[in-house]
Amino acid sequence: MINIALFGCNGKMGQVIANILNTDSDAKIAFGFDINCETKNSFPVYDDIRNIKEKADVVIDFSHPASLSKIIEYCKESKVPAVIATTGLSDKQLADIEELSKSLAVFRSANMSLGINLLINLVKKAASILEGKFDIEVIEKHHNQKIDAPSGTALMIADAISDTLTEKPEYVYDRHSVRKKRSKNEIGLHAVRGGTIVGEHEVIFAGNDEIVEIKHTAMSKEVFAEGAIKAAKFLIGKPAGMYNMAQLIEE
Repeated sequence: MINIALFGCNGKMGQVIANILNTDSDAKIAFGFDINCETKNSFPVYDDIRNIKEKADVVIDFSHPASLSKIIEYCKESKVPAVIATTGLSDKQLADIEELSKSLAVFRSANMSLGINLLINLVKKAASILEGKFDIEVIEKHHNQKIDAPSGTALMIADAISDTLTEKPEYVYDRHSVRKKRSKNEIGLHAVRGGTIVGEHEVIFAGNDEIVEIKHTAMSKEVFAEGAIKAAKFLIGKPAGMYNMAQLIEE
């Protein structure tokens, strides 16, 4: 049985993961960590890593960027690998995660959905074929409670396209402050927030007299929770290093 430390256990994603693990025969939650300890759970919950008594085999983090330093501290002290699924991280925090991966196995992805990672493979292929002839725009939609914009997934998609192109593109956000014609060497990123939209990501390749659109829509948060649990199981026994969804899919 795999014992999971769930950081952000009382958030929306944390609760979805907890519900799924209630019926999982291979893994369970050893303890949770959250700034909100008032929610009742079937497992102990802490708001101070110094008070943690239980042992865990792997961390799943769906908390908040402000908690990252505590997660890294816990992983280093306990020598526990981690699945980092929190988005909105700063460059410094990403560097800290990279440093952690030198001593422990770390799985990081801005999106744990299998479908999104398929979309990324498709848009990379499209970008390599359509480069120089088509303008590229990324549109993402999320619920009205999401804090970061554009989403980590939108940036992950843009970065994948950028890595495919021969000339590094400029990222242009929303265009409200840009009073000029669109250049060929850019990727537009646009964020929509409203209602209870779980997550939509669309990439538009717009050329002369033709448009190619590749889109992914998440209908529930369970697709992300299932992916995070698979990632946690995948990390068990892995040597130190940085891992991602593409490697999980290949294995």
